[in-house]
Amino acid sequence: MTDITHASIVPLIGGETIASHRAFGKPPLHFMSYEAFAANDKHIVNYYNNEIPYYVLDKGMSPPANERADVVASVCPCAGLSMMSHGYGDDNPNNQWLTETTKYILGDYKPKVYWGENAPGFAGKIGTNIRNEMRQIGKDNGYTMSVYRTKSLLHGVPQVRERSFYFFWEGTQVPIFNYFEREYTPIEDLIRNVKSNFQTQPICTKKPSDNPYYKYILEEIHGGRSHAEHSAAIDPTSARGVDAFSYIERSGHTYLQVAKWMEANGFEREVEKCLYKNEKLANGGSIMRRGVIIPKDRIGAFVGHYPIMLTHPDEDRFINYREAMSIMGLPEDFELVDASPKVANHICQNVPVQTATDMATEVLAVLNKERIMVDKDYVLQYNGTKRLEYETKIDTLEAYFS
Repeated sequence: MTDITHASIVPLIGGETIASHRAFGKPPLHFMSYEAFAANDKHIVNYYNNEIPYYVLDKGMSPPANERADVVASVCPCAGLSMMSHGYGDDNPNNQWLTETTKYILGDYKPKVYWGENAPGFAGKIGTNIRNEMRQIGKDNGYTMSVYRTKSLLHGVPQVRERSFYFFWEGTQVPIFNYFEREYTPIEDLIRNVKSNFQTQPICTKKPSDNPYYKYILEEIHGGRSHAEHSAAIDPTSARGVDAFSYIERSGHTYLQVAKWMEANGFEREVEKCLYKNEKLANGGSIMRRGVIIPKDRIGAFVGHYPIMLTHPDEDRFINYREAMSIMGLPEDFELVDASPKVANHICQNVPVQTATDMATEVLAVLNKERIMVDKDYVLQYNGTKRLEYETKIDTLEAYFS
């Protein structure tokens, strides 16, 4: 089956849509979404020059019955099952979008394959109930279900970003996907290699070296280093700890020392914060570490504070919109509608395009009968450990076929 059509429901900024376009070799037939996501969806709709039909389901709009795609992809909000979100868990109201889209697509639309992306917790204990609910919806409508948990780092993306992908397959079998472990381009080189000259204004317009904690590192710890010198000197093996606060602590400096320096250098507002951090750590507590981040080798998940705190590796500035889009794999000709710090978060609420492309390519391989199919109605597959789990049984692929 080579002529495969695809569509997207709740595409958000469009990482999965672009991945599907690359895998299947054609643009989507249409977009489907809900009014709540219009602001996020507008960028991918604009990318296709507003020529792809966009159906707002809760406004009574839907694709004609004779214009249904073979494959539908979704990026329903993951906040309900993300441990980075307040109130995460099975009962989080954000989870309704997972079940609502599943009911509509499997019960009404009925493609050959429906797949989507969510937080790593979807494939874990906190996602058990919502996962089972979706699985039951699939069973009731003649679909099996598989879940693939992976890290974007394994797909050649320099982010330690764990994600879960879910798939519904028309019929009575589930496929076994390939495993991935691609080499990645170091994050600093990815940023340096961005060539586009459009939407290149920094997301945060302040200079990193003016941040009081980063200034402490450059001036007090290193006696007057420039940003470029400091970036070049960072050891790639400590890549995950290159935010300003972690660097200060790893250098053996206490927040009492930092407080004294802040007071002496006119940063009075930071003195009390430093004293609080010092006391919290002394009592065995933890602190929030959301300081200036230097890109080296790889970064954590590009979410939250990253767009406004990640610096350029050489220039004394924070990353710009184009670099942020490139970090998520969006094409060089992709444009944000009304670029602003608020809209920058739309870039994060996305799937890295390369990660999604690997998943879409696996879907293509299944439809072309190029993957092993097993007589199960549910499988959980772990890319990192190359492990399969059927119901409560955990086994390796090799053991299953021995």
